[in-house]
Parts: sequence; C-alpha cells; structure tokens
Amino acid sequence: MKNEIKKIGKNVIELQIRALEKLRYSINESFNKSVKALLKCKSKVIICGVGKSGIIASKISATLSSVGTPSFSISASDCSHGDLGRITKNDILILISNSGNTSELNNIIEYTKKNKILLIGIMSNKNSTLYKSSKIKLLIPEVIESGYGIVPTSSTTMQLAIGDALAITLMKKRNFGKLDFKKFHPGGSLSAKLKTAGDIMLTKNKIPFVNENQTMKNVLRILNLKKLGFVAIINNKGLSCGIFTDGDLKRLIQKKRKIENLKIRSFMTKNPYSVEENTLASEILVQMNKKKITSAFVYKKGNKRNIIGVLHIHNILKNSR
Repeated sequence: MKNEIKKIGKNVIELQIRALEKLRYSINESFNKSVKALLKCKSKVIICGVGKSGIIASKISATLSSVGTPSFSISASDCSHGDLGRITKNDILILISNSGNTSELNNIIEYTKKNKILLIGIMSNKNSTLYKSSKIKLLIPEVIESGYGIVPTSSTTMQLAIGDALAITLMKKRNFGKLDFKKFHPGGSLSAKLKTAGDIMLTKNKIPFVNENQTMKNVLRILNLKKLGFVAIINNKGLSCGIFTDGDLKRLIQKKRKIENLKIRSFMTKNPYSVEENTLASEILVQMNKKKITSAFVYKKGNKRNIIGVLHIHNILKNSR
C-alpha cells in the first residue's frame, strides 16, 4: 500500500518534469518578442485565464508586479459582465488556455481586436482560436496530464513556469535589483533578508569617534562610555584612519604596563573593514565571519573614509530575525 502511494506521487512529479523539459526546448523567438513587447508597455500587463489557468494567471500577475512590471489578473467569466472596461488600449493582455478554444475567451479576444490591444496567447493547440487570434503566440508543448490524462497538472506547471520565465527575464532586463525588490517587500522574512547597512547602522551621534592624536587614557574612557567594543579613529579632517577594539586593548596590556599617555595612532588597526551603505546586511555578516571581526564602518558611495555609521555583529544578528 505504501509503495503504491509513493509510486502514484512520483509518477505525477515525473510527468511534470517531462513537461518542463519539453517546455525548455520550446522557448523560441516568440519568447523574445513577448519580452520586448512587455518591456515597451507603458501601462499595465493584464493576465487572464479560465479555471485552473485563471489561478495560474493570478500567480504570474503577482510575480510580475513584485519585480517591477505593473500587473493585475482578471477573471475570464467576469469579462463578459463589465470587467472588459478594466483593459485599456495601452495595456498588454496575456490570455492563458491550454486548449485555446475555451468559449469564455471569445468576448475578450473580440474586444482586443476592436480596440487594437496587444494580445499574447499561451496555449498548446495550433488550431485554436487563441493561437490564430494572438499577436504573439507562446505555444507550449502538448503533454500528458496526471489523473487519467485529464486533470490539469502538467499543463498548468508549464504555464506557471513560462510565466516565471517572463517575469524574471523582465526583471533582469529592467535592471531591477535587490534594493528595488526590497521596496516592494517591506514586511516579513524577505524584508529582513534584504536589510542594508544603512537600515541597521548606528548613526553618527552613537559612533565612538576618537582623534588619532588622543592618548590611551581618553580612548579608554570613550571605549567604556559607548560600550560597543571598539572606537573609530579619525584624523584632523574627520576622515577614518583606523579602529581600536577591546581585543586590541587586551593584547596591548599584555605587552605594556603603562599605556595611559601613549597615542592611539600607534596601536590602531589601519584600513578597517568598511562597507557602502547599500550593502546587504547578510553579505556583511558573511565577510565578518570570514575575517573573524565583529564590527564594520559604513560610508556613502564614493567616499570610503567618510564614516556615516557603524555596525556591530549584534546589530546584524538582531535585525536578521
């Protein structure tokens, strides 16, 4: 019984893997045309499907919107009852139907023709109404469905995959990066992963600045006062020139008994680890672990020695949850 259940599950997945392999080899010039048209779109990308394809349309639309291409999905049945008014001449419409002959699509297709709206069709039937009516035809392979060959499974997997392929290609062609993605995902775990140095750094009034000509006596006072485990060393122009940590202090005490009147510039670590304010906190954490350090300076792009903030490893760990 257990083996039979596993066999059914594996067979469903195997059929979908085969479908995706076929889809991969079917990507052609029509895909290029679709991407170029969508890049030129000055309005919205509207996705529509019937039944299970309608659910796929909603997911594709959500993905497009999240990566920089404004989009929404509409119900094919609702289009016959007023929702056609949501489609404007500057929009691009993507219709999804495995057979391409679903009756609910007829009114939508006629509307795109009358209003000269660019129609991209995703279907598997060359002889269908949707194939013949589409300006750009994304023909997906005919495949075997699971469940007696009639339950939409392999076909909907392909529809979802080609939608993702369009979305990610558009994202990359628009140079839509991690920081852009972060703007559209201000909450949840994704937001935590995309936090930057500038989001979590301690700002200037909290930075333990010390002039390079200060004596160790003053350095120790500030080190104890700020309680960050380090001080940032600057020159007379206010530019970064080094760092001095608790660890440096312990090593110094082991070598010298009287340190109060010594100048900090002789014992600081030059060229401290510094990051640009838009560097992802997750990337900084990796580098800190590699370098076996617990702090970093933050600067604005183009001026590495002008510190605008500092990071301690505890800041990063606290804000990554």
